[in-house]
Amino acid sequence: METKRQQKFGRQIQKDLSDIFQKEFKMLFGNGMVTVTEVKISPDLSVARCYLSFLLIDDREAVMDQIELQNKAIRNALANRIRKQVRIIPNLVFFLDDTAAYAAKIEALFEGLVIPPAEGDVPNRVADEID
Repeated sequence: METKRQQKFGRQIQKDLSDIFQKEFKMLFGNGMVTVTEVKISPDLSVARCYLSFLLIDDREAVMDQIELQNKAIRNALANRIRKQVRIIPNLVFFLDDTAAYAAKIEALFEGLVIPPAEGDVPNRVADEID
């Protein structure tokens, strides 16, 4: 359970990271788009776990590797934005958020599911009596 301070700090980092990815590090994604879906902050505010989701990007792992290589520069850009507001600039740890792909896979499984009626099902007599 995160405290209100952690939640507020996480939302601020999420907003700033989204802006940084859209403006300063756009070359990492080419035509694709990145979304910072969630940021979880450690209780001492020193580590930020950032969950990223990608659209129109085929090789997500390669992009994650590029982000890890640019981690120091991304943290520096974040520090320039929040330096006056916080005492500690958190270390950034990036994770791939694949919940949207997982949800689409589950939805596709449900769409393809065929449930036959059980044997011995009695038709609804109330509906028959109304006719």
